[in-house]
Amino acid sequence: MSAIELPPEPRVLVVAMRRLGDVLLTTPLIHSVKRAFPAASIDALVFAGTEGILSGNPDLAGIIAVPERPSLRCSLALLRRVGRRYDLALSTQTGDRPTALACFAGRRSAGPLEAEKLSATIKRLALSRSYVTERGRHRIVDLLRLAELLGIPACNEIVCPQGKVRPGLLPAHPYAIVHAAPKYTYKRWTIEGWRRASGALRQRGLATLVIGAKTDRAYLDEVWQGCDVTRLDGVLDWPEISALIGAARVYVGPDTAVTHLAAATGAPTVALYGPTDPRIWGPWPVGGLERAWDAAGTIQHRGNVWLVQNPQPCLPCQLEGCARRLDSHSRCLDELSAGQVAVAIDQALAARQAAQGQLGNH
Repeated sequence: MSAIELPPEPRVLVVAMRRLGDVLLTTPLIHSVKRAFPAASIDALVFAGTEGILSGNPDLAGIIAVPERPSLRCSLALLRRVGRRYDLALSTQTGDRPTALACFAGRRSAGPLEAEKLSATIKRLALSRSYVTERGRHRIVDLLRLAELLGIPACNEIVCPQGKVRPGLLPAHPYAIVHAAPKYTYKRWTIEGWRRASGALRQRGLATLVIGAKTDRAYLDEVWQGCDVTRLDGVLDWPEISALIGAARVYVGPDTAVTHLAAATGAPTVALYGPTDPRIWGPWPVGGLERAWDAAGTIQHRGNVWLVQNPQPCLPCQLEGCARRLDSHSRCLDELSAGQVAVAIDQALAARQAAQGQLGNH
C-alpha cells in the first residue's frame, strides 16, 4: 500500500469508543502515526470515563470524551466540533457509529470492516482506505493493519499513562501489586484464591498493595477483610497506577485493563484468564509477542507476562461466564488453584531476579 499523503502539519483523529483496555490497546497505532508524521496534531475520541488511560500520552494533542449514550444535543455538538476538521480520521472499530464519525470528521478516513456484514460495502465506499478484520488475530496485531493501510511503519509498543506517584504512597521496601476486581463478575477469581495469593506473596518477603476502583470497595472489603495488605483502591489516578506497577516486583491480576497496563509497564505480570481468548485479548508484553498466545494452557509465558488458566475443554469459550451473563460465575476461574498461581508468581519473580543479575554483570 502506498504511503498516504498528508499536509506538512496534519490534524489526525483516532476514534476509539470502547472500554478502557481497548483504548489502551490503540496506543501502538497512535504512536505509529506520530512517528510517521512527527508534526501531526493527533486527537483521540473516546467514551467518557476511559480518557484517564491516555493521561500524559506524549503522542496526543487532545482527548475528546463523549458519553456512551449521548443525547441528541450532545451528538449534534460533537458533529459540529469534529466535522471535516481533520486531514485524516481513523476508526479503530467496525461499528456503524465510529466508522460514520471517522468519515464525517476526516477529509480522508480509514478503518476496519467485517466481511460478513451487509453494511461493509457501504462503509468501504465511504472510507478512503479499509481492510477486512480477521477474527483470531490479537487486537493489537489487527489494529496495526491500519498502519499498513496508511503505508507507514508499525510500532508495537503500548504507551502507558505518564506521571509519578504522590510522596508517601511508594513503599521503600519490595512490594507486589494485586488487582482483584475486574469490572464484571464472570472474570473474577475466588475470594479464597486471592487471600492465598496474598499470603504467598508475604511468604516471599513482599508487601501486598491492592488496587481497584472506588466502585469495587464493597467487594474488596470482603476479599481483604483481616488480610495483611495495604489498600489503595480508589486512591490512585492512572499515571500513579502505571508508575506504582512499573516499580513492583510482581503484579497479579485478572483479565482487566489494569493487567494490560501492567504488562505494558514491563513489570513481571501474572494474568489470570478465564473465558476470554488470549489469542485475541491476551496481555501484550514489552517488545510485543514473538509467538502468539495459545488458546489454553496451564501457565503460558511470553516476555514479562505469565498467563494462568484452568484449561478445561470449553476454554476459551469467549462467553460471559457459565450462565452467559455479566454477573455469572465462571467454572474455569472458580476451580483455578492458588497453588498454580503461586507457581506462576515464583516463575515471574525468578525471571526478574535473573534479569537484574544480568544487568549487574554489565
